[in-house]
Amino acid sequence: MSTLATTAPAARRGGSTLTGTGTLLRFALRRDRVRLPVWVAALTLGTASTANSFHGLYPDAEARATAAESVSSPAGLAMTGPERYLADYTYGAMLGHQMLGFTAVMVALLSVLTLTRHTRTEEETGRAELVRSAAVGRHAPLASALGVAVVANLAVAAAFTLALGGQGLAGVGWGGSVLYGAAHAAVGLFFAAVAAVTAQVTAHSRGASGMAFAVLGLAYLLRAVGDVGSGALSWLSPIGWAQRTYVYAEDRWWPLLLSLAVTAAVLALAVLLSTRRDVGAGLRQSRGGPARASTALTRPLGLAWRLHRGLLLGFAVALFVLGAAYGGVLGDVEEMIGDVAALEEALARLGGASVAESFASMVMTILAVIAAIYVVLAALRPRAEESGRRAEPLLSTALSRSRWVGGHLTVALVGGTLVLVAAGLGFGLVGASATGDGALVGELVGAALAYAPALWVTAGVAVLLYGWLPQAVTLAWTVPLLAFVVGYLGQLLQFPDWLTRLSPFSHVPRLPAESLTWTPLLVLTLLAAVLVALGLAGFRRRDLLTN
Repeated sequence: MSTLATTAPAARRGGSTLTGTGTLLRFALRRDRVRLPVWVAALTLGTASTANSFHGLYPDAEARATAAESVSSPAGLAMTGPERYLADYTYGAMLGHQMLGFTAVMVALLSVLTLTRHTRTEEETGRAELVRSAAVGRHAPLASALGVAVVANLAVAAAFTLALGGQGLAGVGWGGSVLYGAAHAAVGLFFAAVAAVTAQVTAHSRGASGMAFAVLGLAYLLRAVGDVGSGALSWLSPIGWAQRTYVYAEDRWWPLLLSLAVTAAVLALAVLLSTRRDVGAGLRQSRGGPARASTALTRPLGLAWRLHRGLLLGFAVALFVLGAAYGGVLGDVEEMIGDVAALEEALARLGGASVAESFASMVMTILAVIAAIYVVLAALRPRAEESGRRAEPLLSTALSRSRWVGGHLTVALVGGTLVLVAAGLGFGLVGASATGDGALVGELVGAALAYAPALWVTAGVAVLLYGWLPQAVTLAWTVPLLAFVVGYLGQLLQFPDWLTRLSPFSHVPRLPAESLTWTPLLVLTLLAAVLVALGLAGFRRRDLLTN
């Protein structure tokens, strides 16, 4: 059904191209009534906890000056933000310098996923065609999706403002907190607009998200290169625009006007492109395949690999680059950590022979958590296939349910391990170059592989939920979220042991700071096998879902 045909009922009833936007917006917000608050709460908790830890980490001006000097190297600036923040390194300037670029990326991810969920995914599943057959205007679905993104970003901005402004931290006032929240919202809205464009280009939700993520990666790279060298490159990045508000330092609002102007232009492009395609189709014509499928595609594992390979390659490249970025600062880590008592104590608790080893083990936790995000996405792909009604035709043949899920699960488990290897390899190669210690390559790849059993447990939790509680599969995201909170913030904020032990990642030996012990890895592997077996048993016993 073409776009013209689907909007005909609205036109006959005298409606505009935005008819039904309010109803669709309310319905979309109801669908996301759990998802959005969890995102907002997680981002706010991480930001507020980090800001609150600054007073203990850097108790006086001398400690803050030392911290400023430690991140003034090119590698430090690439990881944080522009050097101008360092002139007066108050707690507020420290927050804007070290956190804004990172949390802006997370808000951008939220915006991209939200926009594609309510646009391209709706078309891909066929629900959009059904909705547009009613009194719904041509642009109402896109407008309602953008409305959800606006609500999400305003909620993030408000939560950041209240959480930071209410702490009473020196140098973190209400005016700067409002700007801090607004800067994140500006970045989020820009990438919502980018996702609105990519949703018109491709007929697949994963393709739309992937292209938007590629733009996000390019924006972060331009920001990093610009902060180290030519500042002009940073002005080509929306993340650079947000950081150049110099929040809590100079509190400049005008860079956000540039962000909003470009966002409006990108949105206009998205609206224009939406009028030049049919519902369910993309502007980019799908490439025709061969007349006959390869032998591999006739098997569950081959089909699963075909469906997962783009996501796997993207995560492997991203983790390699991120590991390399951390490896670049490995040679300067002792200087960066020096005289910061709380950080030294946190790293000392890891038991490393050197500061560099302890720092490497902490970074490896972060890389493993990001790899866990891939594992959850891959392990839950059968849920998307089932809800998209693509699983039922396959399972109506002689293909068993266990073999079908097993193909996806195998790619998730093996792919997650390969992503870990990519992260450790990037970290090790650049770290060895920075420190002159060639042995780091093997050590850091081994340290990354030690987290493989924890990834397998993560996949096991996802399969267990999919098998028995398919409507609650989003709970699988609590595993990487908990791992990040207790693994990254736990050492600094000293969470209780019982909370730390809830995460499977906390039981992994933190190589290279600790010695390798096989018992927890074997226990985690056994637990993963049990979870997978239970999940498969549940899937064999329940009916397939059709929505």
